[in-house]
Amino acid sequence: MKTKKTQRGFAIANFKDDKGVECSIQKSSSAMKDCIWLGANKIELKEFEAGKGWVDRTEFDEHSIEHHFIANTRMHLTRTQVKKLLPILQKFVETGELV
Repeated sequence: MKTKKTQRGFAIANFKDDKGVECSIQKSSSAMKDCIWLGANKIELKEFEAGKGWVDRTEFDEHSIEHHFIANTRMHLTRTQVKKLLPILQKFVETGELV
């Protein structure tokens, strides 16, 4: 994973998850506390249909929605929150399990 800088000078690394979804980890610009952004870069809207499974809902694009929506796929994590996640992630790296 290669780290670079955003246009505003914050560190960011882009990667794809196991399903090929583009994700990133980025230093937050929050002036109030140290945080990072972590997660998928775009929303993949799907709906479960009986007999079909999960179906893409591409008709919900910016040109066909009559309402205004906002959605976020990334987590905004403090250093304390990341510290709490680290043992779980380390356990997964070492054993493939979370506990």
